[in-house]
Order: sequence, then C-alpha cells, then structure tokens
Amino acid sequence: MFIKSLTVGLLGTNCYIVACEKSSEAIVIDPGFTEDELTSFIQTINHQGLKIKFIVNTHGHVDHICGNERLKKVTGAKIAIHEKDADMLMDPSTNLSGALGLKGISPPADVLLIDGDTLEFGSLKLRVLHTPGHTRGSICLHDSSNRVVFTGDTLFAGSIGRTDLPGASFKDIMRSIRDKLMVLPDETVVYPGHGEATTIGKERVENPFCVSLRG
Repeated sequence: MFIKSLTVGLLGTNCYIVACEKSSEAIVIDPGFTEDELTSFIQTINHQGLKIKFIVNTHGHVDHICGNERLKKVTGAKIAIHEKDADMLMDPSTNLSGALGLKGISPPADVLLIDGDTLEFGSLKLRVLHTPGHTRGSICLHDSSNRVVFTGDTLFAGSIGRTDLPGASFKDIMRSIRDKLMVLPDETVVYPGHGEATTIGKERVENPFCVSLRG
C-alpha cells in the first residue's frame, strides 16, 4: 500500500492518494484542492502512472469535495460518497460552499456508499464505516490488513469533528467513535481529514473525547 498525504485548500484539508503498488490502481480521498493545486496534482498522478478508480468523499463539506469535478473529468474516476451526504454534493447551502464564497459544487455521485461496503482497487480493499456525527453521512475507510483508517472529520489527533453545523450531532459522533473506531487495534494508524496522523491507541489514552468514553 502506497499512501501520500497532501494538505490542500483554504482550510488545510488532508487529501490522500492510496494506491496498490502492483497494479497502480488508486483512489483519491477528499480532493479539497484549489485550482492551482489541482493542476499540480494531476501532473503528479500522470507522472507516476496512477490509474484513479475512485474519488472518495468522507463527507459532503466543500473543503473535501471542491476538486471532484475537474479530477473526475481528467481521470474518469467514479465519485463515491455515503448515500446520506449525496445531496450535499450539489447543494451550496449544505456543503457550505456558499458561506465560504467558493464554487464547491460537485457532479452527482456515481457510487452511493453504505456501512460495510468495500472499495476495491488493485489488491487493496477499504471497508466503509458509517460514522455519522460531523454530518449524517460521514464515513471512515478501514484497511484491517494494513492497519490504517482514514477518518475524515470524525476523529483527529487530540480532538473530534465539529458538531455545530447542519446535520451534525455530538451524541452521534461520540457513538460513532466508540462503536466504529475505538474497537480497532491500538496500532491502527489514523489518517484524519485535518492535522497530523496518529494511532487509535494514542487517541484512546490522550484524546479527551475518547477518554471520556471509558468513564
């Protein structure tokens, strides 16, 4: 498994390229690029000979979807998002593009995800974990073989996603973290939607929100 993290856009979103090194098939998670960043990114994936199979949005906020349209045009990749966030892709009032003065409208989803689905590319498989709370359709992507999880804006190093936005729920995000993430092995590497990477074990003992779940 090849993983490359890029911090992009106006809000410092972590975009990930995840690739099968044998087949060069890959996915892009949360392409929150500005136009200039996206041009450079496309040059990079072309230079590396990557075949982008899916563009996966961990949720429907503008800073995670604003590169969808152009990236899809260039690569032909399918846009995948949880079914409960699918309408956000084309709605500036819910994806927050209007509030930020950005053109964050995406094409509609090609693949509607639900909990337990598997995204396959090359020899790699990422399992979809539905983790509502930041949005109704927030997801994480887990690879048990390589012991990694991409958590979007559900879990960060030392914190959790915002729950004061439309469709958000503190109760739901805490349940999602408890039931879907804190059950993973301690050594699982967490790749969040913003900020530095961490591990489930570290968050279990240092993240105040996770510690509170043990009470």
